[in-house]
Amino acid sequence: MSYSLSRAPLLQAWFSSGQAGIQQLASVSRKVLVANRGEIACRVLQTAKRLGIPTVAVYSKADRASLHVQHANEAFCIGPPAARDSYLRMDRILEVALRTGSEAVHPGYGFLSENTTFAGLCEDNGIAFIGPPASAIAAMGNKSEAKALMAAAGVPVVPGYHGDDQDESLLLEEGHRIGFPLLVKAVLGGGGKGMKLANSAEELPEALSSAKREAAAAFGDERVLLEHYITRPRHIEVQIFADTLGNAVYLFERDCSMQRRHQKVIEEAPAPGISEDFRRSIGEAAVAAARAVGYVNAGTVEFIVDTDTGDYHFMEMNTRLQVEHPVTEAITGQDLVEWQLRVAAGQRLPILQHQLKILGHAFEARLYAESPERGFLPGTGTLQRWHVPPGAVSFNHHGAVRVDSGVRAGDQVGVHYDPMIAKLITKGPDRQTALDNLHTALSQLQVSGLPTNVRFLKRLAMHPSFVAAELDTSFIAKHLDSLTEAVPPPVKVVAMAAIARHLLTVQAAEREAAGKSGSQLGAWAVLDSFRLNHEVTSADSMTHTATSAACPVHLTFHRDRSVSVKVSGECTQDVVVAKMCKLSTDGTQVEAEIDGERLTADLSLHDAGDEQVLTVWMEGEAYAFSKPVPRKWARSGAIQSSAGLVTSPMPGKIIKVLVGDGDEVEEGAALVVLEAMKMEHTVRAPRPGTVAELAALPGAQVADGAVLAVIAPSQQQAAAAGEM
Repeated sequence: MSYSLSRAPLLQAWFSSGQAGIQQLASVSRKVLVANRGEIACRVLQTAKRLGIPTVAVYSKADRASLHVQHANEAFCIGPPAARDSYLRMDRILEVALRTGSEAVHPGYGFLSENTTFAGLCEDNGIAFIGPPASAIAAMGNKSEAKALMAAAGVPVVPGYHGDDQDESLLLEEGHRIGFPLLVKAVLGGGGKGMKLANSAEELPEALSSAKREAAAAFGDERVLLEHYITRPRHIEVQIFADTLGNAVYLFERDCSMQRRHQKVIEEAPAPGISEDFRRSIGEAAVAAARAVGYVNAGTVEFIVDTDTGDYHFMEMNTRLQVEHPVTEAITGQDLVEWQLRVAAGQRLPILQHQLKILGHAFEARLYAESPERGFLPGTGTLQRWHVPPGAVSFNHHGAVRVDSGVRAGDQVGVHYDPMIAKLITKGPDRQTALDNLHTALSQLQVSGLPTNVRFLKRLAMHPSFVAAELDTSFIAKHLDSLTEAVPPPVKVVAMAAIARHLLTVQAAEREAAGKSGSQLGAWAVLDSFRLNHEVTSADSMTHTATSAACPVHLTFHRDRSVSVKVSGECTQDVVVAKMCKLSTDGTQVEAEIDGERLTADLSLHDAGDEQVLTVWMEGEAYAFSKPVPRKWARSGAIQSSAGLVTSPMPGKIIKVLVGDGDEVEEGAALVVLEAMKMEHTVRAPRPGTVAELAALPGAQVADGAVLAVIAPSQQQAAAAGEM
């Protein structure tokens, strides 16, 4: 199938006419459909709006109120929440495109962005696919074939097995031939899905099995390839662009070595510590890779760089716009989505290689709904607060701080899609300035209502080795304990939280009383009121959510309108004196002088299940405290807490149950494999014993905290522990 943009004549005509042609073409049915959701859909829609191009959005039933729907000129529901029933339904998306007269489809990233069938169907229906030709997607989408093509084009590749024969015995034999450590990777797809590391021959069978399951679930193809795993690699990728007129450029490189579970966390551009000769060499290799497959539009060629030898090897090519493209925009001053639209209209690249310059340094941090302290388990919930850093821009490169997101306060983050909430991008004239800006922006970001990795990102950005650019892909694994350690809050933070909770309770009670009778509760209810001849003490208890530590507090109100706050328990122990305590009328900020220090804290209070969560932001850090919500009804038959209770760590789907009722298991034994946020998570036995009350069924959807099984102690263990 030949690739031609001549089927989008009106889009081409608009670009040829320039901005002056907007009014003249306003009545013409020329549109771009964005076949995606969330942040990337908003990103594409914003550039199209700036260029005056009408847009069409598609959405699932779960996304009816999503931000990307509001950004588009037209929007159509294409199915139920599950991606396979909506965002992966090629027929429904094409039906909307034809129905609306859309001349082009932008696939974003993920979903159908690298689907050869979809790209071909667009072309067959006279719709420009804003991306490479289907033939290039096919050539680079199959990692095995891509490596063979690259080797033929003279691009260095990592030693491995990339064959079609997927017989398990052959894969095991090839694994032994290549040597360990060995990386098992899905032939199709990316994003760390279908990728498993086998450090020894004993680990290879399970790595193969797990990688095949993830690959089949994510990409509908369980084929894998094998590669020798370089023990100290850097992940450096090159942004390339090609047009239909034979021009191709590289827009320099990005270092994406900060990864966990093969998923990128922080990216930066340009890659630190490389020479201009290396930059030119790897850039030209990336362009050669693109030319080898007749590439058009935006693409990223990924390389593994051996830090011990300095050699680079082709890893794969992502035939789409990357999540981390904003750092390239920041250092080049270019809008890559605009480039995509112009190339799709048949235009020449806006600038050529000799005109491209590196303008400073940039970082991107990916904000996820997840709990780093709990092994990065994905989280769900409502964004109760979403405050971006002051002065931040969105979807353009004209500010020192940029936040690209598809969410607003009040939006739900569910289980159906990737848990990334936003991307925080900062830039500066040099690496240190850009990094300082990143740390400051993360300190100013306020998110509540669900777990996030903000504190983890801050620690990563401040880590001395990261600051010194000592980078390789094992960085996070090596420093995981210090990056995820849950630290008790300072006593002044606990005191501020206790004061805030008391004042919020008083404020709510006063409003309720005023609403009923128009009266106020009076001076006895407020924190700084005068008491005659005696003191009043109020007891409370909170749990610091990050450490699960209990924080009992006693507030004693004195005649001089000060309050003594005694903090005890697991959290911390001390007594502080607070004065001039004041809560804002909207309940979102508290001020107090604690032991002579004037302090201000921002607040967010919300219910989460049977708990009330108070988030306190002080001095650039966020602290969450929870306590049970009193109910007018009592539960009956509740399962008591037990060391042997096995619960689901997140909402998800059970894809495999590895044990049966009555099985004897050791501590740490794999019990259930859960699929959530497109990844597999193994639930393990919390102690040795016998599987009892097994409630996990393959295919079942389970909620966060759902009981999957109970591991009862064996008779011998119970007798030894005195439980019988």
